[in-house]
Amino acid sequence: MVSKIDICNQGLVLIGANLVASFTDNTVESKVANQLYETTLRAMLTKARWRFATKQEQVTKVTTDPLDKWDSAYQIPNDTILIHTATVSDNVIQYDRYNEFLYTNTGQNDVVVLHYTYQPHEKEFPDYFTQALVFELASLFAGAIARNDQLSLLYEKRARQQLVVARSMESQTQTSRKLNTSLLIEVRNRATASGVRAVVPDS
Repeated sequence: MVSKIDICNQGLVLIGANLVASFTDNTVESKVANQLYETTLRAMLTKARWRFATKQEQVTKVTTDPLDKWDSAYQIPNDTILIHTATVSDNVIQYDRYNEFLYTNTGQNDVVVLHYTYQPHEKEFPDYFTQALVFELASLFAGAIARNDQLSLLYEKRARQQLVVARSMESQTQTSRKLNTSLLIEVRNRATASGVRAVVPDS
């Protein structure tokens, strides 16, 4: 099972630094890794709409007075990093976020579902995301531990390149639109009846 320490150690290996056993080791590597890991990971999670880090959750209406043009307030889940959309009956609605509350206009019986990025456990990370995170950490470690600006720039570049790869891989996890085979069959039958040969892709 991949852990935070495993990921940090992969980044440390790339810059030739000592490995760590925990974030509480009394070493420079441990202290730097402890300070940088969480903020770096959270930043990486906001760089795309990663499906492995996306949740849909019904949010609870609260009695907090709404602001400006809004008539309703909802409690945002504690693990929210970035909100993507809010929906009612699968329809996207407008909203504003203020601190831990989401403000919007809804009916009395409307159910609001929030689609947002959260921080999953490292075991949920796809390899392509983990690799991008490792390169990003290596870039930071190179500056903070090795004091090597050239090495830092090298891994910064590799992190950007891997992020492009990761986004591409992530896009392939989307469900493809299903071909409407009933419509194709209808077109084919009509063409056959009229004596015209229809060039229709097989389903």
